[in-house]
Amino acid sequence: MEDIVARRFTGSFTQQEAIPSEAVEAAVSVLQSGRLHRYNLAGGETGEVAALEAEYRDWQGSRYCLTVTSGGQALQIALRASGVKPGDAVLTNGFTLAPVPGAIAAAGARAHLVEITDDLRLDLGDLEASIARSGAKYLMLSHMRGHLCDMEQLMQICDAAGVTVIEDCAHTMGAAWNGKRSGNFGKVACFSTQTYKHMNSGEGGLLTTDDAELAARATILSGSYMLYERHGAGPEAAAYEEARYQMPNCSARMDALRAAILRPQLAALDSNIERWNARYGVVNDILAADAQITTITRSNAETFVGSSIQFRLPGFSAGQCRGLLEAAARHGVELKWFGGREPVGFTSSHHSWQYMQGQSLPHTDQVMATLFDMRLPLTFSEEECALVAELICEAVSEVAR
Repeated sequence: MEDIVARRFTGSFTQQEAIPSEAVEAAVSVLQSGRLHRYNLAGGETGEVAALEAEYRDWQGSRYCLTVTSGGQALQIALRASGVKPGDAVLTNGFTLAPVPGAIAAAGARAHLVEITDDLRLDLGDLEASIARSGAKYLMLSHMRGHLCDMEQLMQICDAAGVTVIEDCAHTMGAAWNGKRSGNFGKVACFSTQTYKHMNSGEGGLLTTDDAELAARATILSGSYMLYERHGAGPEAAAYEEARYQMPNCSARMDALRAAILRPQLAALDSNIERWNARYGVVNDILAADAQITTITRSNAETFVGSSIQFRLPGFSAGQCRGLLEAAARHGVELKWFGGREPVGFTSSHHSWQYMQGQSLPHTDQVMATLFDMRLPLTFSEEECALVAELICEAVSEVAR
């Protein structure tokens, strides 16, 4: 058998699958029409954007759906539509990506960070303590890297304290807790269709809710002018009576081209989730067999989407963690490390978010100090995923020697 030390992975960790041919044809049709704006429709025409909203609403199992320009815009609009005002305290995970505290800052609110557990979920004990300390009435819950906490217990805590939950589902589109879809627990949910998420329109976002008044406020905030009745997945016109005068136009509408690209991807999403999870299983099994690597435990109640994988090396120093990045790169494997103090690419920690007040999160910092992350593109075969996992184990062994 070929020695794996001599092998090197040559695939790209940033290359996505091609846009489906049906989506390309739909995009060309939109371009040929010249009507890219969601409200620029022919008489009696539904339009790609309204059709996507209705289809995603039905797939998600929510009452209302709104499309916007990005997942980050969905977060900002959700905060404002939920009633967050400048100066309000908003709780969120100590471990998340910068758009989450960024949305809180953009809404003029103050982020209060909550500790995470060893398995990357929001620490529910610290959540209760943080609610009491901060007096916050809002939680922007980030299902970071696709890890769901006990959603039933979380909602019990928040409901008892009168805390409104906004779910950031950028990494959990299609995930569930005890059979209930991620995004259907809180008052409003936000999803992303940025290139590295579960559907790819370059940039894009969706917002879902069962609350008619919130949906109306969000629609006006997105920039619907007075054309809200063209939203087939929105509430009845009566819900807009106050919102249409009170909510500012933030011009965050999704265009018809992106919606056309997304609709065929939504139709294939369930089968793609199965493909991601098969790849995740291959990598996770190999990493879990290595005594030096700590993989992330998942609850039996959780149905997840394995589009990325995380692991920890609790015995490693910061120098060894940096060494692993270099060793893995020599093997052609692109890892991200959340323990660095300087932001790199998409990866950062709360220490570099200087637009918010600095906070002490000792356990979160301890977890992130040896936390690694890797994308699992569907362009990788299961055999290639096995090779990548073996090369990670080899790189860990090289650094540990």
